[in-house]
Amino acid sequence: MSYSGGCSTCLEIVFAAVLPPLGVFFRYGWCSSEFFISLPLTMLGYIPGIIYSVYVILKTPPELPSIDGERPYYILA
Repeated sequence: MSYSGGCSTCLEIVFAAVLPPLGVFFRYGWCSSEFFISLPLTMLGYIPGIIYSVYVILKTPPELPSIDGERPYYILA
């Protein structure tokens, strides 16, 4: 997901409130342990899925877009 500051985080939280695994998917993708934990929690109970998804989204800041996987765009030298 591209870095756009708080706007992307806000949208991820909105999606997590509607369908918890969807919010986690936008942050981590399909093949992440966070997604596969959020999925059964949502099936077992909607509220635990929301709590876990919002926690996971807020605990990790979004990644900055990078040139070669290591350096952010603003560090060109």
